[in-house]
Amino acid sequence: DSLASPGGNITGYINISGYLGGKRLELLKEAVGKIPRVAVLYQAKNPRNTFEFKEVLPTSASALKLKLLRHEVRDTTDFDRAFAAIKKDRPDGIFVLNGPLIALSYERIVAFTQNARLPSIYDAREAIEFGGMMFYGADREEAYQRVAAFVEKIIKGRRPADLPVEQPTRFELVVNLKTAKQIGVAIDPNLLARAQKIIR
Repeated sequence: DSLASPGGNITGYINISGYLGGKRLELLKEAVGKIPRVAVLYQAKNPRNTFEFKEVLPTSASALKLKLLRHEVRDTTDFDRAFAAIKKDRPDGIFVLNGPLIALSYERIVAFTQNARLPSIYDAREAIEFGGMMFYGADREEAYQRVAAFVEKIIKGRRPADLPVEQPTRFELVVNLKTAKQIGVAIDPNLLARAQKIIR
């Protein structure tokens, strides 16, 4: 019925990643400086990705004076075509939206962004482990803790309908400084000072 009083037999911790695209664009621009054109790589027919590209990103991109260049992938054989199209567009950075197909291909995507010397930001922390340049999103540790707290309350007899749905309160910025240096990007020191984790 509402976040405060969900009703029925449902409650939980909400994933708001799809609404953070504007903040991610802002951080990418802040990290790199002049970045007028940003490629957005995402999975076709993924409802969250489509929503974010069509409903969330345009407003933020306009405010930041960024042009978004749309690049979809439909299956694992589609990446080479997408990479060739991105190279042809010559963007100044790339924003990779998470989805099942994308998540299976982070190593490949990161290798492309590094070879193309493209500053990158991701909405999945796993990409940074493969060498992606930046991640911003909800703190995963908090999410696990809150979900565990819900389970405990329900096991002890609380009704889900009476437990307000919670949203993230902690967010983390992770910067892979090693990758930035490899592709020749000097990350703004003010942004680095705000990062929760820096990979050197």
